Amino acid sequence: MSVLRLASLAGLLGLLVAGPASAQVENPVKWSFTAKKITTTIYEVHMTATVDAGWRLYSQQAGEGPVPTRFTLKTSAQIAPTGKIMEVGKAIVAQDTAFNARLKYYQNQVDFVQKVTVKGKAPAALKGTVEFMVSDDHESLPPKDIDFSVALK
Repeated sequence: MSVLRLASLAGLLGLLVAGPASAQVENPVKWSFTAKKITTTIYEVHMTATVDAGWRLYSQQAGEGPVPTRFTLKTSAQIAPTGKIMEVGKAIVAQDTAFNARLKYYQNQVDFVQKVTVKGKAPAALKGTVEFMVSDDHESLPPKDIDFSVALK
């Protein structure tokens, strides 16, 4: 092979190796979804966000600017939410210079808890979507949607 052809192949190989690395999307929030049986018909659904160090996950009542965390629950004749989704964690309320607003957010971990009532005895699952946005001191990532399903047994 000629030296020119080897150099071209090496350059192409470099692009192929570097391409996927540069296209990698940051994902600083890991979600877990569990259910705890409270009575024979009532469950607490825990939607827990673990946030990487240095990142902020916005509250459901974030304030003006960022997209707040939002849950869309798929209800049915068998499953009905009871009350509002509670936030369990150490909320921080502070002035944010990027959004020029007072914002409410969480760092490290927050547990969103929704009580649901199950009617009937067939196995049931609460399905839904969480939309959320995170920021650090340098950037805000675009809002992201994650679908989930939690078995109620």
